[in-house]
Amino acid sequence: MMLPTTRYDARRRVRGTLAFAILLAAFALLIIYLFPTIAESSADIDALIESLPESFREGFGAETYTTIEGFVAAELYQTVWVLLLGLYMAYAGGGLLAGDVESGRLYLVLATPVSRKRVAFEKFLSLGLPIVVLNVTMPLVVFAGTVAIDYPLDPYYLLIVHVLSIPYLLVCSGIGMALSTVLDRGDAAQRSALALLFLCFLLDSVTLGTDVEWLGAVSPTRYLDPTEVLLHETVDLVDPLLLLLVAIVLVFLSLRYFQTRDL
Repeated sequence: MMLPTTRYDARRRVRGTLAFAILLAAFALLIIYLFPTIAESSADIDALIESLPESFREGFGAETYTTIEGFVAAELYQTVWVLLLGLYMAYAGGGLLAGDVESGRLYLVLATPVSRKRVAFEKFLSLGLPIVVLNVTMPLVVFAGTVAIDYPLDPYYLLIVHVLSIPYLLVCSGIGMALSTVLDRGDAAQRSALALLFLCFLLDSVTLGTDVEWLGAVSPTRYLDPTEVLLHETVDLVDPLLLLLVAIVLVFLSLRYFQTRDL
């Protein structure tokens, strides 16, 4: 059987993935439904946005609410997609190995003729299920919602946002996996992954426009900007390629360490 661990773990993630997809879809439709009302006072909101610190505007992608692109980018993608989904994937990655080590389930798997590296890698591949499902369903929901209120988004740039977010989500998953190989308790690895990614987000946000802006370069959130894509129609392939490279390095180092560590 090909990739048995991936298939087994992916089946265990189906229910949670579907529940999360439904919640995200419901929230997205609610946000989109509110736009016509928000648009009536968007000039006042834009004036308020301009009065906010640059770090806040940049951190949350808030530039303008006069267009559906700016509104959806700030209210849905910059906060929910980048931050919330990133935290979700980091949390999921944190539970890949440490929980099974703590419970002893991993010893049963390793008792079969299979290497640690293969088990760990197949477990990481199982995270592809939520990444694929959410990146397929959400653009359909968002586009349908904007069409329903007669403010359609450009489907091309909407799809680009989701394609460019895949390397970012892989990095978030890789951060969780790295901590899951180092720590022996599943809950500790998951909480640490959440805390680390959130601290990176804060570091990125508070250093923008300051003399120490370079410190925020360590945060993966800096390399995904839905506002630039949806509002300004700017597509930069350098950042997602860099994120993809970081994800590969994180997974590679995690596999190397997990292969040699004491269990």
